[in-house]
Amino acid sequence: MGPLEGIRIVELAGIGPGPFCAMLLADMGAEVIRVDRAAIVGRDVGREGEDPRFSLLLRGRRNIAVDLKNRDGVDAVLRLIDRADALIEGFRPGVMERLGLGPEVCLPRNARLVYGRMTGWGQDGPIAHTAGHDINYISLAGVLHSIGEAGGPPSIPLNLVGDFGGGALYLAMGVLAAIISARSTGKGQVIDCSMVEGSASLMMMMYGALASGAWTEQRGHNRTDGGAHYYHVYETKDGEYVSVGSIEPQFYALLLTHTGLEGEDLPPQTDRTHWPEMQQRLARIFKTKTRAEWTAIMEQTDICFAPVLRMSEAFSHPHNVHRQSFVEVAGIPQPAPAPRFAGTPTQVQLPPARSGEHTREILRDWGFPADEIAALHRSGAVASAE
Repeated sequence: MGPLEGIRIVELAGIGPGPFCAMLLADMGAEVIRVDRAAIVGRDVGREGEDPRFSLLLRGRRNIAVDLKNRDGVDAVLRLIDRADALIEGFRPGVMERLGLGPEVCLPRNARLVYGRMTGWGQDGPIAHTAGHDINYISLAGVLHSIGEAGGPPSIPLNLVGDFGGGALYLAMGVLAAIISARSTGKGQVIDCSMVEGSASLMMMMYGALASGAWTEQRGHNRTDGGAHYYHVYETKDGEYVSVGSIEPQFYALLLTHTGLEGEDLPPQTDRTHWPEMQQRLARIFKTKTRAEWTAIMEQTDICFAPVLRMSEAFSHPHNVHRQSFVEVAGIPQPAPAPRFAGTPTQVQLPPARSGEHTREILRDWGFPADEIAALHRSGAVASAE
């Protein structure tokens, strides 16, 4: 089931980056148990009211519903944590402590526990207690200001950079590193994952360029922010778009060849003063053919080219089909687990679960006797989706 088979992780239900981190670990074979709220059993829907089966971030793991305001419910979760390699939570600082599930409670019970904490601002600091979302975290990291067209406002890069890049991926890496450390030292630890800091880390190359003077803080004036004509998106005759990334001179030469500009008296590729006029020239050229025509001309070359596909189109691109980059789980097409492992292949373990769908079997599999499982249900400490 993947390279993390045998790893046990407890995930306290949250939204966005926490679930995505848990999904990644489950995709790689870890047994991840999602602890949901008992109060939403039978009426759990996505944030936009969609059927839970479309909440793809919840794939790959079983779900137990617990009332964390019930002392017996908290004790049940602590017993799950006792047998886990890691815990993932994404509440504001102090919430887990108020629930009786903070590190000061969990780590003495399970010395090898990796306690992964996901927040936007971090566990401390002047605004650590305030609410925020991806757009706010990447603003504080210097990311949002750096993205957008020249002369225009910053462009929002979905919530990919803060939530999923600077948050989920960094927490997943931290959890795995800490599990490796715990296996050699016998000691777990707390991971303080801040989406601000993860997003800033993703900007490492740009911060280096800023320090050297190679990066200008004007949007749309740099090599990889849309300022360069050879690293740009162009509209085609049919109103679609293509992307080119011909940074290296040999690739740029191919771009000139296939756009008909080879042999003309052109300014040096890296002369920024001529980038706007070269963009205009290439824009006119790309408007003379459809996206499909440009794809036929350029896709099999080293130009560094790709058609700009809609999500619905990505499923059927021949390369993605060949690689099986997308899979269908319970009738829902979705990205396949990534990355790939030659020796321990991965697969999606389960479709998204309803809140409380696996409460009874999780408690049984994690060592709770049948009479206690029944008593927890009677007291309302846990709930099952029937």
